[in-house]
Order: sequence, then C-alpha cells, then structure tokens
Amino acid sequence: MTCEEVGADCIYPDVERRIYVSESYLLGLQSRAEAADARRISRETTFSPADVDEESNNNNETDDWWYNGMENLFLSRSGEYQYVGTSSSTYLATKLNPIGNIAWDVAPMYYDNLWLRRPPNPVLPHLPPFEFAKRLYAAQYAYIGSIFAFVQPKHFEDRLVQFYARAPDTSSREDCLVYCQVLLILAFGQMYSLNQWSGTEGPPGFPYFKHALKLLPDIHEEGSVLFVEVLGLVAYFMQILNRRDAAFLYIGLALRMAISLGLHQEVSNTEMDEIEREHRRRVWWSTYSMDRILCVKSGNPISIHDEDMDVAWPSPLPSFDEDLTPPRILAHYSQLSRILGKIGEEIYRKRHKSGTSLLASVQSIMNDLALWLKDVPSELKLDFTNFHHHISREAVSTFLHYYQCVNMTGRPFLLRIGQKRLEALAAGTASPDWKEGLGSNIVHIVSNSIAAARTATTVVRAAAKHNLLATYGFMDGEHAFSAALVLVMANVAFPYDERDATAMEQALSVLKDMAERGNEYIRARHALLLNLRSTLSRQARSVPTEHFEEGSDLDAITNAGSPKAAASMPTPTRIQANFSNFEDLSFNFSTGDNDAFWDEISNDIDIDMNSDWIESVLRNEGT
Repeated sequence: MTCEEVGADCIYPDVERRIYVSESYLLGLQSRAEAADARRISRETTFSPADVDEESNNNNETDDWWYNGMENLFLSRSGEYQYVGTSSSTYLATKLNPIGNIAWDVAPMYYDNLWLRRPPNPVLPHLPPFEFAKRLYAAQYAYIGSIFAFVQPKHFEDRLVQFYARAPDTSSREDCLVYCQVLLILAFGQMYSLNQWSGTEGPPGFPYFKHALKLLPDIHEEGSVLFVEVLGLVAYFMQILNRRDAAFLYIGLALRMAISLGLHQEVSNTEMDEIEREHRRRVWWSTYSMDRILCVKSGNPISIHDEDMDVAWPSPLPSFDEDLTPPRILAHYSQLSRILGKIGEEIYRKRHKSGTSLLASVQSIMNDLALWLKDVPSELKLDFTNFHHHISREAVSTFLHYYQCVNMTGRPFLLRIGQKRLEALAAGTASPDWKEGLGSNIVHIVSNSIAAARTATTVVRAAAKHNLLATYGFMDGEHAFSAALVLVMANVAFPYDERDATAMEQALSVLKDMAERGNEYIRARHALLLNLRSTLSRQARSVPTEHFEEGSDLDAITNAGSPKAAASMPTPTRIQANFSNFEDLSFNFSTGDNDAFWDEISNDIDIDMNSDWIESVLRNEGT
C-alpha cells in the first residue's frame, strides 16, 4: 500500500520472494505432469515415425492421427499445450532433437507476471526531459518508423506536448490511447538506443511498456485508427519480449479492428480529405505487414486474404510529408510481407497438393521476388562496396526481409536434400557433389537459399559495425538466427565451401555478441545452434562431441562430405559480398525436372508454417 500511495513500484529482494499455492493446486500440477510423462513414454514406446509411415500405407487414418495428435503440440511451463507450426524454427529444432528442451523458445524474456495486472489508478513512470523524449522518438523511427507507420511524426509531437502538459484523464478513451502510444514510443526508443543492458526489470524500455499497458483501453470499447496504431505497437513489443501468443493475439485484434473501420478498402466518400485517406492506407499496410510476419513466424494462418481487400499502396504527399522516402519504403516493405504470406500459404501450409502445383507456386513466388527486386527505388538499394563508410538502416530492414523471403522459399528443399545427405554420410555413400541426381530447378532454389543466408549475414555484420544492429529487437535477431540456421545445415550436410563456412562463423559471432550484450533469448538460440552443429556433425562423421567445441577448427564441422578438402582447408577469409552478383541470380525455371522428386517434396512438407520449422526437423534427424 505504501508503494502505491507514493506512486512507486514495490521491489523485493530475491530471498524474500515466495509464491504460495494451495496443496490441491500443487497436487493438480503434479498429476498433469505425470500424465504428460505417461503420454510421452507411451508415444515413444508404442510409435515411431517409421511405424507411422509403414502403417499409413495401409491406413490413412493413422497418418491423420499422427498429424492431428501431438506432433505440433508442446507442453509449456504452465502445463498447457501450445501449438507450434511447421514453418517455425522451434518446430524444426524439436524435429531434429525430439528429446531436446524447447523451453528456450517458449519462455518470455522477462518472467515477472505482476506487470500484467492493471491497477485501478495507473501512475505514470518517471519521464525523461522533453527534448530527450524527442530523441527517443527519433531512435525508434530510424528502426521501425519507416517500415511500420503506427504514428505520424507530426501527430506524435502534438501528443508529446499534451503528454508533458497534464496527467491523463483515465475516463477518456482518447486520452488513454494518446498517453499509451507515447509511452510505447518511449519504450521502443529506449530499446533501440541501447546495445548493452544489465538491468533487472526486463529489457530496455520495459518500464515504459508495462505502464503503457495499464492505460490500454478494453477491447470492448469503440475502435479507432489510433486504437489500431496502439494495438500494433503493443503486438510488436510483445514479440520482442518473446510473448509470441500475446503478440499474435494483439496483432489479430489490430487487424480486425482495422477491417471493422474499413481500412482494407479505398474510401470513395469525397468528404474525407487526401491526408486522412493516406493515413488510413499507411496504418492498414503497417498492420497487414506485421500480421503477415507474426503469423508466419508463429506458424498460424494469415488473417486476411489479399483478394478480400482493395486499398492503394502508401504514397508520398508533398503537402504533408517532410520526407517523401518513408511512404515508399513502407510500400516496398509491405509488398515483401505480401510475398511472405504467399510463401507461408502456398509452400508451408499442410494441404493435399501435387508436385506440379508446388513447382508452380515456387516459380510464382520467385517471379514475384524478381519483380520486387527490379522495382527497388534508389534510396533502398544496398551498395556492398561502400559498407565500410555508410549503410542505410531502412535498406538493412528491407533487404533482410527480402533475403528472408528467398531463404524461406528454399528451406524445405534444403532440408530434404540435407536429410538425405546426412543419411548417406552416415552410411558412407554420399556423393562428393550434392547436386548429383537433382533437377536444375531444385539446385537453383537451394543455392538461392544459401546465397540469401550468406548475404543476410554480410548485411547484419555491416549494420553491427555501424552500431545499427538492434541488440534487443525482434527482426534483427530473427534474421541473423535464420541465416545462421541455414548455414549450419549447409556446412554440415554439403561438401566444404569456404564462403559458407566463413559466413556461418560470422553469423554465429553476431548472435554471440548480441547474447553477451544481455539478450537472453538470443543467448539460448546461439547455444542451440552450437549444439545442433555438433549433433549433426557427430551423426555425419561419428566423431566425439569434444571435437566440435566452439572456436575449434572448421574441418571437424563443415566438411563432412569432403574429408580431403577439409585437410587442406584454408584459413577463413572475409566475405567479399557483391550485391550485383546476388541481384543477377536467375529466377527463371526450366522444364523437365524430375516430377517424382517434386511429388516427394510435396508429400514430405509436414511443416504447416512457422519460420523455426527447419530446426526441429534437423534435430530429429540428428538423434
């Protein structure tokens, strides 16, 4: 009570913290845990993937039982089952190592749940000076303001003046939304301003975020464009905290509120001026883009189909915009999110499809990516020859998104070929050329995926050099991890390639640096990759684990397919990436590929969604 009266947060020493529960509650938890263990043991002793495959040849119901049963459900710390889709890295990690612990991926970044409770009379946190608050706005704008237009610069400055002039009227929904949005912007600004954190109350910006939640109106209150903006910001910060279910729910609320306000349709009413129309477009595409990203990330279906909307892309308004570049960036970023949604729906969704239809989908996606690259405006193009002197944060964000789309398109094929090579390596029958026996289209797709991972690594390292890497942000960590994951797979399963080996070490180095700066979630993912690399290498070569400790020579971990090349492996050198080379990669498909292999791939894609899917499948193969 004393803390509440003076408007301060109560802080207790760790030794004083206790959680008291009833005996019946404790016994109930124990009972659920024992039941879960019994189900797991029963599945392990009664069924194996081979058993299911054999039985499914005679009984289609067996396959349905396996998919509809426990394969995509994992027990959380609370004892509840959580669904993890197959385009997720979590799913992939679990498939690679079914006995592994996935707590690293379901645990939030900050464990104290008291901040989730809303007090009756919220108190604002200690605020920075007004001019410093403007600097925090500029920090968040540099990272996410140009790719998600959830607050206009002119609107924010007016709201900031109001924010510092008086306390909020908590009975006013509009007041609560304004103050909530300002606090959220301060939270993002502090998070993007710091690259080293040793605080005990969550990541940078967290105190502002938890106070913002206390002002967030209830969802049953009337919707508004400002409400949509606020919900989008809340969703993204929840994702940063690794509260992925909450992020998915909040962005879903934002999208549905936007639909209820008609933001997904062009306004024909002449009474609405062009500035308001453009504002609605920008908020819609920001919400749409984030929904696509978070849906694919979490392995859930997209929330709206493209044919159900009719709204123009964002465009600059010379009479309103001081800088004409951000609306163009928002448009191109949103176009990539649309392609990402297509990748999730047409490649990763579990459905009955033929190899021919899968080939058509991949070719269509590649064509979309080629057209997008062709139309990139000059202000967004990356100059790899000038990375030592300058790099645009907007270009970093946009092209990491682009490389992720290329990467995601090829990952199912990379995984399937990698699985077969790991089996052949273990049996001593692997061909020195991983391309042998594969159609040109398959080779092209896999090569593109690996090239995208290499180039993404180069971009991330360049951003880190210029202090433009978001140590605690979701996107940068996700892109770095995704690239490292593909490179680990390529280095372990395929013959040695110096570019891939160097890029893998660089990607792991970036993740290690982020972990050492206080990002516990990335620390767990980095450790998982090291373990994954060791496990798969041991499987391929039957070499003791101690040969694969971090920092050891790459000859033990990157050249399972070519021992001779490993013996003469040169010292890894700096990647000399050339953007024009990557840009000139052909996206054209040839005819005459092995239809049987495409059918095999199509039938084998049990991924359903979720960008973490490749990990779990590889881990399953590594045990």
